[in-house]
Amino acid sequence: MKAKLNRRTFLQRSALAASGTLLLPSAISCATSKEQELFKISLAEWSVHNMIFGKALEAGWEKFGDMLRNDFASIEKGASLKNIEFPAFARKMGIEAVEYVNTCFFDKAKNAAYLRDLNKACDDAGVKSLLIMCDAEGLVGAPTKEERVQTLENHKKWIDAAATLGCHSVRVNAGSQGTYEEQKKLAADGLHLLCEYGDKANINILVENHGGFSSDASWLVDVMKMTDHPRVGTLPDFANFRISYEQEEWYDRYKGVTELMPFAKAVSAKSNDFDENGNVVETDYEKMIGIVLEAGYHGYIGIEYEGKGLSETEGILATKKLMEKVRTNYKKA
Repeated sequence: MKAKLNRRTFLQRSALAASGTLLLPSAISCATSKEQELFKISLAEWSVHNMIFGKALEAGWEKFGDMLRNDFASIEKGASLKNIEFPAFARKMGIEAVEYVNTCFFDKAKNAAYLRDLNKACDDAGVKSLLIMCDAEGLVGAPTKEERVQTLENHKKWIDAAATLGCHSVRVNAGSQGTYEEQKKLAADGLHLLCEYGDKANINILVENHGGFSSDASWLVDVMKMTDHPRVGTLPDFANFRISYEQEEWYDRYKGVTELMPFAKAVSAKSNDFDENGNVVETDYEKMIGIVLEAGYHGYIGIEYEGKGLSETEGILATKKLMEKVRTNYKKA
């Protein structure tokens, strides 16, 4: 039977191909300055990917990947929200900072006029650009040096775009091939190449626990140490810790975030389902955010709603409300 193609499989295949191997009322928060010192709230663009990609996803990930590379205009044509409108949307949600996803403006990394317009959109909305999450641009830990250099070349435009937008980082995927130990070495080498280029643009290179061995926090910690570059860091995601798809096996998410936080330069608050009290079902936000704060991190935590029970707008606002409640509770503690 043919395996079902999902987003994770699509990203893996896209990486292989690229490397050459294969509106609402304003909800502006009135948080106090002391609450803001604990952490700030940003919005990851994947939270609105259904609005941006629209019906393009209905054809399946394989067809979507072809459209992404060869006919991005058709994706935008069917969008109810475009990337250029994302900063204003975030502000309407009461959020002051955004985290882009490169596939939401995949054909525009080198479009200087577009990037100027996007900067203006941010200025007009009073929104800050934090980072670009980069997918479908090759295996960072590809098996050969030639392939890893090609992956670097593929990412350079996004590193440059991040600098133009005033971001501090790009997020990449530490995809590789080979054994557990071999992939550590390959990923570290590829990351070091990216960091050397990131140095020139003053952009950090972050790795999220995002499938494959990267969802094993102990593996990713070793990769951070082996990369041994001040530009490299992690973007811990609260939920992406499934380490086996042959059988359902998960790395403990609280242990994983604890291990990744010493290297963190950004944090992703994943949410899917909520209970009747407004709490995320799959993650104890009070406990998880406590781990983040205990590590000494007081930067932005990005909302990444990925559920189906609420609309994207509703899910974003529900996650924001929960994060604000947790922040207030820690302020009172």
